[in-house]
Amino acid sequence: MLWSLFKIILFVTAIALLTLGAGFLMETEGGIRIAIGSTEYNLEPLQAVIAGVLLVVAIWLAIIVLGLVIAFIRFVNGDETAISRYFDRSRERKGYEALAEGMIALASGEGSTAMSKASRAEKYLKRPELTNLLTAQAAEMTGDKRKADEVYRRLLKDERTQFVGVRGIMKQKLAEGDTDTAMKLAQKAFALKPRHTETQDVLLGLQAQHNDWSGARKTLGAKLKYGDLPRDVHKRRDAVLALSEAKGVLNEGNDIKAREAAIEANRLSPDLVPAAVMAARSYIENGKIRYATRVLVKAWTAQPHPDIAAAFAEIAPDETPADRLMRFRALTKHREGDPETRMLVTELNIAAENYADARTALGDLPDVLPSQRALTLLAAIERGEGADDQTVRALLARAVTAPRGPQWVCENCNHVHAAWTPICDGCQGFDTLAWKPAPETDHAMQGGAEMLPLIVGSARETDDLAELVDPDADDDEAEVMDGELIDATPNADAEQSDAPTDGAEKP
Repeated sequence: MLWSLFKIILFVTAIALLTLGAGFLMETEGGIRIAIGSTEYNLEPLQAVIAGVLLVVAIWLAIIVLGLVIAFIRFVNGDETAISRYFDRSRERKGYEALAEGMIALASGEGSTAMSKASRAEKYLKRPELTNLLTAQAAEMTGDKRKADEVYRRLLKDERTQFVGVRGIMKQKLAEGDTDTAMKLAQKAFALKPRHTETQDVLLGLQAQHNDWSGARKTLGAKLKYGDLPRDVHKRRDAVLALSEAKGVLNEGNDIKAREAAIEANRLSPDLVPAAVMAARSYIENGKIRYATRVLVKAWTAQPHPDIAAAFAEIAPDETPADRLMRFRALTKHREGDPETRMLVTELNIAAENYADARTALGDLPDVLPSQRALTLLAAIERGEGADDQTVRALLARAVTAPRGPQWVCENCNHVHAAWTPICDGCQGFDTLAWKPAPETDHAMQGGAEMLPLIVGSARETDDLAELVDPDADDDEAEVMDGELIDATPNADAEQSDAPTDGAEKP
């Protein structure tokens, strides 16, 4: 800034001096007299100005000639590049000016101007490592993908610009949707520069999309190693990848390896609900009931979830409702004020036909946080206490249009998922799903964490509750499936509500 101010002051001073000099010449009578020995020259004011300009030009030419003479003398003395360097200075100056103008044009969004400046810079500089990148980016801006691809491939031939070329082609393949080729290029770019954060993220996302969980875990480890990822975030995401790896191994039929991977995922992140459920079920299969109980209690303490309660019920599937209510105390004594805990206690009491205790546990939840599940529970309590059909029908009608409650929702794009997945189906984000209420604009959907079925009595009593929603409905129009009341009438808008069902396997 000071240098700019100095140049402005210098320019103003020079203009002022020239103005004073011109005024002085115009007022001088007889012009300027120059005496050289016995010879005198009288110059008129205009002649004096012309002579001054010619003198400046002559001095400038003399400096150029002097530089050329000095370069020639150096060449004669053995400096073979002296003369070429002398002529290259001007070319370099023009080339760097064109390069700077091209970069400014590129930043301003003027793709065509950037392309022409890049060509001019290449003409003068002959340094493709500097001008090719500008050319490629300008070609992308103007939509000339062929030219951009051509230039990126030229960058691959130079070790100094190889990474830039690989990265550029990788981005083109991603834009085209060719994820297979993009993944290979991302692996090459990662090998060239493992510290590059953007390359790490792209490779990690592509590996997750291709279910390469082992490779993704290695990439995640590199992010931790190079300090691009906090340790706690690394543990959480490593657990997600370990869980995904376990599911993949399980699908391949390797139960032992899947069990080990699930237990490792739970160890890395005890609050990851799917990992806790999978690890607990692996313990149950091996008869390690104490380990399964400990895993599920720890997960419930971190975040109550219906899947945890369902897995906890699998520990003793044949117990009576009263025994189950007592055993579930290991879960329900934690996070007692959480809506999920209150609804679980309500379900258990309904199963044991303790309707007064069920009403106490449910409290004002249907009014404060109305959801299909809470309203259906209230309808079951009313039914169990002998309320009239009109009261129960009104509650179930409210349940049909009530919010579904918490679901697996992507925190980036709000896409609702039926089950937990490591990759969002909407935005392809990694580890972005959270168990929370879905946006109101989204329709209720059948979640992956199925609600524990309500046990209110015989199957006939369950069918009676279904008929209260639509007394004229046929068996095909309203039926209870998987513990949920599905209204299939033509006028229904595909909303679902939970209705009590006979559940000998779950509370």
